[in-house]
Amino acid sequence: MRKKAKYNVAVVGVGAVGVEMLRVLKQRNFPIGNLKVLARSAREITVDGQTYHVDQISAEAFKGIDIALFAGTEGEKGAAVTYAPEAVKCGAVVIDNGADFRMEADVPLVVPEVNPKDVKKCKARGIIANPNCSTIQMVVALAPIHKLSKIKKVIVSTYQAASGAGSKAVEELYHQTKAALDNQSFKPEALAQRIAFNLFPHIGGAGDADFTTEEWKMVKETHKIMHAPKMKISATTVRVPVAIGHSESIYIETQKPLDIADVKKALSAAPGIVVIDDIKNGQYPMPIDACGRDEVFVGRIRKDPLDEKGLWLWVVADNLRKGAASNAVQIAEVLIKK
Repeated sequence: MRKKAKYNVAVVGVGAVGVEMLRVLKQRNFPIGNLKVLARSAREITVDGQTYHVDQISAEAFKGIDIALFAGTEGEKGAAVTYAPEAVKCGAVVIDNGADFRMEADVPLVVPEVNPKDVKKCKARGIIANPNCSTIQMVVALAPIHKLSKIKKVIVSTYQAASGAGSKAVEELYHQTKAALDNQSFKPEALAQRIAFNLFPHIGGAGDADFTTEEWKMVKETHKIMHAPKMKISATTVRVPVAIGHSESIYIETQKPLDIADVKKALSAAPGIVVIDDIKNGQYPMPIDACGRDEVFVGRIRKDPLDEKGLWLWVVADNLRKGAASNAVQIAEVLIKK
């Protein structure tokens, strides 16, 4: 991409992630010349007191656009399948938050703190993929440790917020909680099971070996991002009654024993990580800490007392920001620097 003072940007989609993309672009002072907001139907939306005109999406709408941010939709074919090639034809680089291109060999899958150099691989297709929200925060935490000693095995359990399933799932969380408190009946619609005062280990569809598609995303995407196809990864993904903020309990086995002080030092020094780790005083990351932030929060950093090569981490991030919108904008920032 030719370096410019300002770039013409399109944001495609105005759901929870699309709105957050508009917010993040403004907050991070991305050098925007002309901004287009595109969706299935034309209308106006207001984000943080600023009104945006939304145009109906079409192939012609991408003329003159340098960077197209597709908000994406998990679990179904997103607008990028139809319109990403059209945007590329018009000269734009596409950054897609959906799952449609992530595992294609000629499309880089990027987390800027982990594999920023892969951005240059977008020349083949003109598309860069944004990873799954749960994968992003995990690899940010894994990368500094992987540099100390190659990681052999990862076992992760996620505690994923309702917003990971979209704005309707958040509405369902609020509605069900109120209905339950009022002793009223209700049934799940946006989510697979009841979410109020409940949690369930079912995110995504059924996949191979009785793992869900969400669980396989964490495996395959981590292999690709970290260029570590032999890393053994196993995941259990759980939906919890939290509006925003994914949490993960991660067990790591490294090739050689690591001093826990060195692990904490590496995590504290790593870009995009905030360490909160003082169990004696009740200090550790929680979803409420991550809400509205772009960093990945890490705590409960400890050695496995029964395995000198084993480590435990607790990792939390805002799934709408670092897990989606902020990571996409950060990819754009890397792109314009390159």
